[in-house]
Amino acid sequence: MKSKPFNCPVEVTIAVAGGKWKPLIIFHLMSGTKRFGELRRLAGNVSQRSLTLQLRELESHGIINRAVFAEVPPRVEYSLTQYGKTLEPVLHAMKNWGDSYVERNGIQCVQLETRDVNLDSSVS
Repeated sequence: MKSKPFNCPVEVTIAVAGGKWKPLIIFHLMSGTKRFGELRRLAGNVSQRSLTLQLRELESHGIINRAVFAEVPPRVEYSLTQYGKTLEPVLHAMKNWGDSYVERNGIQCVQLETRDVNLDSSVS
């Protein structure tokens, strides 16, 4: 990360893992390795360019691994690094807060496939 002065650790967290797409990318990688097309489908209406940029940023911050396989056609897979996995409790908390907000406000939510992500487990 470039040496930019931050006002607090929350600001750093938002810079590294925040935004429109990064939390969703991290969330979907919590259940395991994914390919680009799968991440794009799971994230919803993200453009190819935006997803590519967000994946590059997460990789540069050490949050995700990018594995390229010398095959025809080429295969690229993304997974959380050990350090990236330390964000899982943050995503669990965000998901729990979102569930509460949705219920409290009667919001309809489309449930996308989460592939075995156990978000009902207690996180401490």
